[in-house]
Amino acid sequence: MALTRLTLRDFRNHAATRLDQMATFNVLVGENGAGKTNVLEAISLLAPGRGLRRAQPADMAAATGPGGFAIAADLEAGALSIGTMTTPAAPGRRTVRINGADGPATRLAEWLAITWLTPAMDRLFAEGASARRRFLDRLVLAGDPGHARNAARYEAALRERNRLLADPAEPDPVWMDALEVQLAGTGVAIAVARRTLTMRLDAAIAAEPAGPFARPLLTYAGETPDMPAALAAMLRDGRRRDRAAGRTLVGPHRDDLAVTMAAKDAPAATCSTGEQKAMLISIVLAHAALGAASGGGTRPRLLLLDEIAAHLDPLRRAALYARLATSGAQVWMTGTEPAPFADLPAPAAFWRVADGRVERI
Repeated sequence: MALTRLTLRDFRNHAATRLDQMATFNVLVGENGAGKTNVLEAISLLAPGRGLRRAQPADMAAATGPGGFAIAADLEAGALSIGTMTTPAAPGRRTVRINGADGPATRLAEWLAITWLTPAMDRLFAEGASARRRFLDRLVLAGDPGHARNAARYEAALRERNRLLADPAEPDPVWMDALEVQLAGTGVAIAVARRTLTMRLDAAIAAEPAGPFARPLLTYAGETPDMPAALAAMLRDGRRRDRAAGRTLVGPHRDDLAVTMAAKDAPAATCSTGEQKAMLISIVLAHAALGAASGGGTRPRLLLLDEIAAHLDPLRRAALYARLATSGAQVWMTGTEPAPFADLPAPAAFWRVADGRVERI
């Protein structure tokens, strides 16, 4: 199955946009600010979370529209229809619809596996750990739709525990016990899924021939144990410390993805921006290869690559396209002109984007 139709209404600078007859490779070309990345963002909202820009729903509605937006997509020529929208009456509340029925955003992961790489992620390794956790969670989610439910339950319990910790009154120990059991169960599931994927990615990268992209070494860094009972005990024993800090200081929300550039034996954060981007590409390609090796499952896999080819030389572009062609994913890319995509393997579809309008080339 693959995405076969995409419709945007009053989303960013797209008043009414429809794309049909997608291919394995789908390329959006146009000037900066034309609305190419907005199309990728719309697709990213067909997965749980806040999309590739992490924007608030109210900020996505067209400035000249009524105050809400709608995104709809068909898979395999209408075999499945999914969408998300806001209304002028509730611009900050995004709802999800699957085959005409309302549902929670976490259910989107059951139908589509979506990952992305954007220019804003070029400094991912030099920024805070939270961005790397989100990146890793997106990769886990592409293979395990249940990861979204675990993350939602963990975040809800964590917010409640932190609220109790910050309260001047001594928290009810029975309620704290219950919260910590929930945190331990979902937290260990999250950490184990992250750690397992990190090891698989590291092995997949090591098995690739050297070059043309920088080879990273990956390690899941954190104190979260592999047994719920052990994490529950750590949370219980750390209550006094956590109350002093006003927040929970142990768990997968504190873990990190450690990345080292193999050729230099140097932390990724100390490498150049170009080297960091090359390592990101290596990780994303390894992840795509894992999906292909597993048969891809029953969910369509989409890979969104914003301005991916602009700074790659012809050798690396050719290597990128060759790897993507064997990934089994439907690939969406953007660029300012068609030339860098001239060597894309068939089938490929091109659209020109200008002022929020899209036409097939």
